[in-house]
Amino acid sequence: MDISIIIPAYNEAGGIEPTLRELAATMAESGLAHEIVVVDDGSTDGTSDKVDSLVAELPAVRLLRHPRNRGYGAALKTGIRRALADVITITDADGTYPNERIPELYHRLVDESADMVVGSRTGDSVHIPLIRRPAKAFLRWLANYLSGHKIPDLNSGLRVMGKEAVSRHFRLVSDGFSFTTTTLLAMLGSNQHVVYVPIDYHQRIGGSKIRPIRDTFNFLVLILRASVFFEPLKVFMPIAMALFTAGVAWTAYEFFVYGHGLAEGGLFLFVASLQTGLAGLIADMISRRD
Repeated sequence: MDISIIIPAYNEAGGIEPTLRELAATMAESGLAHEIVVVDDGSTDGTSDKVDSLVAELPAVRLLRHPRNRGYGAALKTGIRRALADVITITDADGTYPNERIPELYHRLVDESADMVVGSRTGDSVHIPLIRRPAKAFLRWLANYLSGHKIPDLNSGLRVMGKEAVSRHFRLVSDGFSFTTTTLLAMLGSNQHVVYVPIDYHQRIGGSKIRPIRDTFNFLVLILRASVFFEPLKVFMPIAMALFTAGVAWTAYEFFVYGHGLAEGGLFLFVASLQTGLAGLIADMISRRD
């Protein structure tokens, strides 16, 4: 078995059949020994029935079921754990990703001895709603700074990766939408080899399950959490320096305006700066333990 393709599906009855047919044709043409594992994450719209009806016709397709909805990340972890191949591909069931590029991404992984190849949605035809682009740009900038790497696409759902390379980070990954972002930041933080390949991104079949405000906040938290785990000084030290600068400004204001020395406000800011810096140093020592 060369490659296992994992497709998490939650209420994707409208898009799963054309996705599977296209994917099966692509993989048959590629000559790669493969399986296509659909993980139905507690769907209520007949997604499993749709997949079941295709299994006899598409023998590479395998169906796993969650009895209740557990989340995107949980579905991917289930599929990866049950996968037969040492190389994993993840993609979506809604027709947004160019699955015909999967053999190319697989060969890039093998040829470049990479741990992960990400299909970066920076191609000529990318359909991302305008309302989501500012938040995505901010999160990408923050992730670039905190990780120390240029990340063209933070949470692309089309990627090829080594099973062992991604499984080692499961303890950091939640069961929600953060799977792709967390695994990418974890791999970069562990100095694993990540390659980006530009791809197009199509308009999805069916309604989006993204909740813009809540999910943007959750992505912000997980970026900070992953950064604290791998590069804590990049989080703590800017805060410590900002508090120290504010303390200097407060003390200067009190001195020149009122003729006071070190007042309570300035002292509080200096102490807060010191504590934050020390917390960062302790976190950095912990993160670098063998």
